[in-house]
Amino acid sequence: MITLKNLVLRRGVKVLLDNASVTLNPGEKVGLVGRNGAGKSSLFGLLNHTLHEDKGDFYVPAQWRMAQVAQDMPETDMPATQFVIEGDVTLLAAQQEVTASEESGDGERMAHAYMELHDAGAHDAPARAQALILGLGFRTDELDRPVNSFSGGWRMRLQLARALMCPSDLLLLDEPTNHLDLDALVWLEAWLKRYEGTMLVISHDREFLDAVTDVTVHISNAQLTRYGGNYSRFEDMRAEQMSLQASAFSRQQEKMAHLQKFIDRFKAKASKAKQAQSRVKALERMEKIGPVLADAEFNFEFAEPQNLPNPMLAMHLASFGYPPREAGGEPTTIVRNISRSVLAGQRIGILGANGQGKSTVVKTIARDLQPLAGQITEGKGLNIGYFAQQELDVLRPADTPLEHMIRLVRECTEQSRLSGQATREQDLRSFLGNFNFTGDQVKQSVGSMSGGEKARLVLCMIVWQRPNLLLLDEPTNHLDLATREALSMALNEFEGTVMLVSHDRALLRAVCDEFWLVSRGGIDPFDGDLDDYQRYLLDVAKQSREEQRQEQRNAGKNAAPAPAKAVEAPAAATPERGGEQRRQDAQTRQQITEKTRPLKRELELAEKRLAVLNADKATVEASLAQTQAPAQIAEDGRRLKSINDEIDTLEARWLELGEQIERIASA
Repeated sequence: MITLKNLVLRRGVKVLLDNASVTLNPGEKVGLVGRNGAGKSSLFGLLNHTLHEDKGDFYVPAQWRMAQVAQDMPETDMPATQFVIEGDVTLLAAQQEVTASEESGDGERMAHAYMELHDAGAHDAPARAQALILGLGFRTDELDRPVNSFSGGWRMRLQLARALMCPSDLLLLDEPTNHLDLDALVWLEAWLKRYEGTMLVISHDREFLDAVTDVTVHISNAQLTRYGGNYSRFEDMRAEQMSLQASAFSRQQEKMAHLQKFIDRFKAKASKAKQAQSRVKALERMEKIGPVLADAEFNFEFAEPQNLPNPMLAMHLASFGYPPREAGGEPTTIVRNISRSVLAGQRIGILGANGQGKSTVVKTIARDLQPLAGQITEGKGLNIGYFAQQELDVLRPADTPLEHMIRLVRECTEQSRLSGQATREQDLRSFLGNFNFTGDQVKQSVGSMSGGEKARLVLCMIVWQRPNLLLLDEPTNHLDLATREALSMALNEFEGTVMLVSHDRALLRAVCDEFWLVSRGGIDPFDGDLDDYQRYLLDVAKQSREEQRQEQRNAGKNAAPAPAKAVEAPAAATPERGGEQRRQDAQTRQQITEKTRPLKRELELAEKRLAVLNADKATVEASLAQTQAPAQIAEDGRRLKSINDEIDTLEARWLELGEQIERIASA
C-alpha cells in the first residue's frame, strides 16, 4: 500500500502539505481533488520520486511498477505505433537484452533473453499498441504516421497511449481528458475500469471521476482527507462535514463566550478567584474548532444581449471544410449540403466522433473559415462570442490581459459593435478583476500564464462583447471544477443562443436541451440524451472492431495470419473440450437463433422504417425553416407531429425488441 504519515512537503517557501497523513490500498482507484495550486501535481511528483518529502514518512512498495503520462511534447519522426510500443518499458528492456545477448554469443543468455521477450508480449505488442491508438480516436491510416506530423493535442494523446501501454502496478494520470473528444473519453473510461492496479487521477471532469474512481482524496489547507466513494459521494460527505463543523464551531464559540464572561466578571473577587482560575485553564485546554473556510467562489454572468435576431442564422446547402493547400488544388470537404437554422434561445450540443467535423462547423459559423459551397445567412445584429478549442487561436502570447482588452475595444469600435460597454482603462481593469485578474496580473504576458488563466481571459473577452450567439469549442479544457461550475451557471442564465462542443458531459447535461450529430459528412438531430449517445459510441466502436476482425480473417485466407487483436479477443477452443460439449454448444446456439429470428426480423423492419421517418422529418423541418404560406406551415406542422408520434412508438418497440433478444441470449 501507499502510506504518507505526518508528511511535510514544500515548494520554495510555500508549504503544500503540513503533517499530512493518508493510506491508499492496492487496487484502489483514487481521485485527487483540490483547488488549483493546492499541491495535486506536487503530490504526483512525490509519488514518482521527482520531489522528496521535507519531513515525515513516505512509502510506496519498491517492487511496484509505475506508469504516467509524460507532460512534454514529443518531437520525433518515429511512427506512431512504434512510439506507443516503446512505452512498454518491460518489453523495451527485453528487446535490449536480446540484442546484448546476441552480441555476446552466449547461448544460454540468448535463450533466457528470448524467453523474457516472449513473456513481455512481443508477439502481440503491435496489436496492443494499435488498439490503444485507435481507441483514443486515431484513424487506421494514421497508425504509421510520424509522431511530429500530428498537432500538439494529438501528440498528447499518443503520450497517453504510451502510458497505458506500459505494464504497471501504479498509474498516475494528470488531467488525462484535456485533449480527448467524447468518444475517446468513453473508450478511456471503459479501459480504466478494467485496469487492475492502483490508480491516482487528477481531473476536473466530475462525470469522469464518478465513472472511474472509488476513493477521493481532498487536498485542502495543507492536509489530505480521504473519502470512501467517487466525486459525487465526496461532495455529499464534505457538505455534511462542513455543516457539522459549522454547528460545532458555533456551539463552541457560545461556550467560550460564557466561560470568558465568568472569568471577566469574577477574576477580581477573592471568593470566586479559584473558580475563575479553573475556567481559565478550561478555556486554555479547549481544542479550538476552526470556522468553516469554504473555497473562494468564482462567479460571472453574461450581460443581456442588445438584440436577439430570429433566426440567428440559416444554412442552405452549405458545405464546410478547408480551402486548397496550394493554388489549383482541391478543397477538403468535411461536411456537405447542410440546410439548418439556428433559432434564438436554442441550446445546441454538437456531438460526433473525432474527425467528423464538429470544430470545422463551429469555425465556419464563427467566420474563421468560409463555406466551400452554399450559403450561411446571418440574422441582423448577430454578435458572435467564440471560444476556440486552442486558446492561442484568439490570444497573443506576448500581449498582456489589459492589452488584449484594449485591442478588443479598438476592434469593436472600428466595427461599430459596441453595446454600451465602459471602455476606459480603469473600467477594463475592473472588468478583468471580475475574472480574477487583479493587480500586476493584468500586465503579465499571456504566454507565461497557465491554461486555466488563458481560458478565463478568453471568457472575459467574450463576456465583455455582450454576444447573442455563443460558439464554445471545448471551453472547459484547463478549467478547474469551480470555474466549470461558474461557466455552467452563467450559460444557464444566458438569454441568447448557445452552440457547444465539449467532452464535459456534466456541462452538456446542464446547458443543452437538444443535440446535433455530425457524422458521415452530414448534420442530423440526435433525439436521445447523452446516455443514449454513449451507448451509440460503444456500438460504433464494437462494429468497427468486428469490421477489423473480418478484414483480418479475409486477409488471412491469402496471407500469413495477422497478430491477434488485444481488445476483446475471443477465447480459443481448448483440446479438453470434447465432441459432446461442442454438440451441446451447437444445439444451444440453434435454439437461441430460432427464438430470436422473428424478433430480429421485426427489429430490422423497425430500423428501416425509422430511417425513412427520420429522413421525412428532416425534409419537413427544412421546409419549416423556409418562408412559406400559413396554410403550408400548418400542414407541415401536422405532418411533423404525426412523424414524431410514429418515431416515438417505433423507438419504444425497438428498445423492447432489443431487450428481449438480450434476455434470450443471456439465458
